[in-house]
Amino acid sequence: MGEIDPPGVDLRRLREHVDAELPGLLGGDLRGEVIAGGRSNLTYRVTDGSGTWVVRRPPLGHVLPTAHDMAREHRVITALADTAVPVPAALLLCTDPEVIGAPFYLMEFVEGTPYRRARQLDALGADRTRALVLSMVDTLVDLHAVDPAAVGLADFGRPDGFLERQVRRWGKQLAASRSRDLPGIDELHAGLAAGLPESPAPTVVHGDYRLDNMLVDGGDRIAAVLDWEMSTLGDPLTDVALLLAYGSPEMPVGTGVSDAPRAAGYPSAAEITARYADRSGRDVAALDWYVGFAFFKLAVILEGIHYRFAQGQTVGADFDRIGAAVPRLIEGGLSRLAAR
Repeated sequence: MGEIDPPGVDLRRLREHVDAELPGLLGGDLRGEVIAGGRSNLTYRVTDGSGTWVVRRPPLGHVLPTAHDMAREHRVITALADTAVPVPAALLLCTDPEVIGAPFYLMEFVEGTPYRRARQLDALGADRTRALVLSMVDTLVDLHAVDPAAVGLADFGRPDGFLERQVRRWGKQLAASRSRDLPGIDELHAGLAAGLPESPAPTVVHGDYRLDNMLVDGGDRIAAVLDWEMSTLGDPLTDVALLLAYGSPEMPVGTGVSDAPRAAGYPSAAEITARYADRSGRDVAALDWYVGFAFFKLAVILEGIHYRFAQGQTVGADFDRIGAAVPRLIEGGLSRLAAR
């Protein structure tokens, strides 16, 4: 199963806290292992030999206040528990960093596969892949159909001025990591700021909705949508656009991003857009702006990684290729704005 105390979780302290808050949940000795990690919050599988659970906590060495982050994730999956959106059951939130060294929450373990690579989907075949991705789109429609007030999320974000703040925020992120000339990126940023569309009614947005952020069961059904750390109330078309950007020809492979959209049978951008529009009833006429913004956001993220790599602050496979990927994303964003 893995080492007894995985980095970042003191299992003895975890047991003491869970025993006090949820008596009888845990049985024998606990063992745990990291099952996901990196730049996002860390995920651990913990078992007592008969039952299995998941612990989520901030990255090791994280210096920003993080209790809010954990509370945010816990809050949204708790709120969505009785909706059509499949999420793991949230069992316990602990905002006291003294227990295991950081705030955390405990949730049920959901069996399933996160399809991250095209080769995984190729094993399913084109027909099953297409049906699975369209089901993912339908689940996004279900998420955007949730009434935030009805599930206690009326104050989960600030939807007024959402797009303007997003464009400004990512512009500041670019300024913080700019270390070289990037032709076209200032033009892209200015074009986005000058052409803000009118947002539809706000919804809960996931913030990073893609196939490898969900678990799929043996019947090709979406068993759980994961990684809610970017969720808020805002413009639902930002979720659709980011999904399209991840699957676009301009999205370079070999940069740590999932290549699942390159699998045989993965629906085209036109199919995904039509499915979403038909099922949601939303006007997607301005979607090119949103995809242009998604490209800008991804370009800024990758440029930040390139900057840290160039400064010797990041090491790892494929980081040396990330810098070369940024210009393609800028071109993709400019082409989408020109298509409006």
